[in-house]
Amino acid sequence: MQLYNTMRAEERAELIDQAGKQRLTLSFYAYAKIEDPKKFRDDLFLAWNPLDVLGRIYVAHEGINAQLSLPADSFYDFKETLEIYPFMQGIRLNIAREQDDHSFLKLTIKVRHKIVADGLDDSSFDVTNKGIHLRAREFNTLLDDPNTIVVDFRNHYESEIGHFKGAITPDVDTFRESLPLIEEQLKNFKEDKNLLMYCTGGIRCEKASAFFKHKGFKNVYQLEGGIIEYAKQIEQEGLESKFIGKNFVFDHRLGERITQDIVSQCHQCGKPCDNHTNCVNDGCHLLFIQCDECQEKMENCCSSACQEITHLPLAEQVKLRQGIQKGNMIFKKGKSAALKYKHSGELSDLSLAIAEKPKPIRERIKQKKVLVGKAQHYYTKAQVGLFLIENQQVTIGDKILISGPTTGNQELILDKIVVNGTENTVAKPGDKLTFSVPFRIRLSDKLFKILS
Repeated sequence: MQLYNTMRAEERAELIDQAGKQRLTLSFYAYAKIEDPKKFRDDLFLAWNPLDVLGRIYVAHEGINAQLSLPADSFYDFKETLEIYPFMQGIRLNIAREQDDHSFLKLTIKVRHKIVADGLDDSSFDVTNKGIHLRAREFNTLLDDPNTIVVDFRNHYESEIGHFKGAITPDVDTFRESLPLIEEQLKNFKEDKNLLMYCTGGIRCEKASAFFKHKGFKNVYQLEGGIIEYAKQIEQEGLESKFIGKNFVFDHRLGERITQDIVSQCHQCGKPCDNHTNCVNDGCHLLFIQCDECQEKMENCCSSACQEITHLPLAEQVKLRQGIQKGNMIFKKGKSAALKYKHSGELSDLSLAIAEKPKPIRERIKQKKVLVGKAQHYYTKAQVGLFLIENQQVTIGDKILISGPTTGNQELILDKIVVNGTENTVAKPGDKLTFSVPFRIRLSDKLFKILS
């Protein structure tokens, strides 16, 4: 019985493209008593895998926390798999504002001690005694009350690219760090202030609001459905957005725009920017903000040191990170001496620039393309890529696409090619093809021929 992924992310991405189906990215959570999380996890995998559900899901004795994507035409079948469980009947599914067919490329369902790492002893207080839920209109009204204190219960790399105006934005890496910090900061306002809190989808505030009521705060409120639901309601009801900038999301997109305002800077040059990058050095993977110009100049790296490492032979890179790489422990969240323009905890409500409005993803014309080969090597000094041709022939004048999880999608027209070491006009299956590539390619990259 298959209860795990058998396909690489790159292969899954290609299958998604070939299927040509619109996918929906969504999230949901539910606190509930689950007696056997392991069985619950296995049952979900068996129900969702045939529906081509992909995502990152955590289950625990206390409930479920899910971020995932699925084909749009499987949406109601998916809902039926939820509603067989009483605690998920009628559950709100937060559908993303900006869709991306590649938001998730694996189905990962993990059993955890908690669905959100909060560091709290739930037996010490009543977790069901939560703060009052507010819809967008009510939230806006309370924000305008001078007696209100609004707190962002997300992390510094989330609030940096977007937040509610006037919010306290803790300079923390994790949710558990923010709880004692905010309690200490607001200890003198327990009786007389409205404590208004928000997060991405609401799950962190469910626990935080109960914790702060337990700590003696009298007037505790939380944004129903978080920023995701708020954005939906202000659009539907024609309300002013008190949130400015982008909402960070935990999938391939790394953010979806709420307003066109850019409130953060490229961490390398200081230019207004709110696009996150993971450093491509496999021994680093620092998450930071990087503009297009710096991304090209630094080759998706956070520092010159990391850039130099990526140019080394793969065996040397592996040797350098021995004893360092320990799964997700290498993923740091935007704090490094190499980042000159990181202003954690010094956030502004002022717009630094206005982002261009992209076309909705479904309005973009899908290219017809065929996979012809895969990357073998990149000669850095010569800026030449080597590919093994596997499927169809390639000729001079062909429009090609080099695609990969780090490289992205890069188009070129072949004006000169070398086949098996000799300049030629055609490369056939089995041939080794080299040609000039003005950007670094990686072994995970695939070569496509664009047909139209």
